[in-house]
Amino acid sequence: MSAICRFIHAEKANFTIVLLCRVMKTVRSSYYAWAAGLEVREARRRADTALAHEITVIHIASKGTYGVPRVSAELRRQGRPVNRKRVARLMHEHGIAGHTRRTGRRSLTKQDPGAAPAPDLIGRDFHADRPGTRIVGDITYIPTAEGWLYLAGWLDLATREIVGYSMADHHRADLVVDALDMAANLGRLEPGCVIHSDRGSEYTSTQLREKIRQLECRQSMGRTGICYDNAAAESFWAVLKEEIGTRFWPDRATARAEIFAFIETFYNRRRLRKHIVWGYLTPHETRLRHQREQALAA
Repeated sequence: MSAICRFIHAEKANFTIVLLCRVMKTVRSSYYAWAAGLEVREARRRADTALAHEITVIHIASKGTYGVPRVSAELRRQGRPVNRKRVARLMHEHGIAGHTRRTGRRSLTKQDPGAAPAPDLIGRDFHADRPGTRIVGDITYIPTAEGWLYLAGWLDLATREIVGYSMADHHRADLVVDALDMAANLGRLEPGCVIHSDRGSEYTSTQLREKIRQLECRQSMGRTGICYDNAAAESFWAVLKEEIGTRFWPDRATARAEIFAFIETFYNRRRLRKHIVWGYLTPHETRLRHQREQALAA
């Protein structure tokens, strides 16, 4: 019917509507009803075009990683409360989609058989009531033409912010201690903070144990070979490797620079994550919200 109405509308300057409707075997009321909604449909089309442009800008700014939920959240943050189904429709029509995380990871965990592991104080409860009380850590490897670049990080369970990280061409205990020093120097650890990891030799080392003791924190470890006991830290590596957009770097210096930019300018300060109470916030905003709540409660 819409095709017939469009034809009548296009030819009405040359022939009468009565004649066109008779030839096309349609009633005039159907054409007039279609014509009455023409302006509304055109306005909706223009609005969809403008919204699709905004969606494209948000998607590009997210390094091509945001799907429907986070694009919708970012639009609301910008003062555009649009229907999520409409966002999904426009993203589908324009071929815009978020990244799906890859699976599979070569483990770096090598337990020291002579070291006594710390107890598991987390028990797969990756939640914290306030920042600085529970952090989780792990090591991953980054492929470059010069060889592996190893990255150690500590993630705060209250905010999902990376509070400390370190990179080197080795994965000795110095790597995780340097990352923990960063978190401590930034004031991201409270006394008694639970510091959780796997049972790799870097984490059972005397060097790390002594650092944790100096910081007046408590060490925690998951079980050997059970990745779910440190799932929150593993999840961050999946995010980084999928969303940073590079699979292989020409040298370690380039990889360092891009990882620094990803953590500091994108992940901690721009990447949205849905908080169970406060909705979509960045890790940095979540920490600030916690600080405001604590100040109001004091």
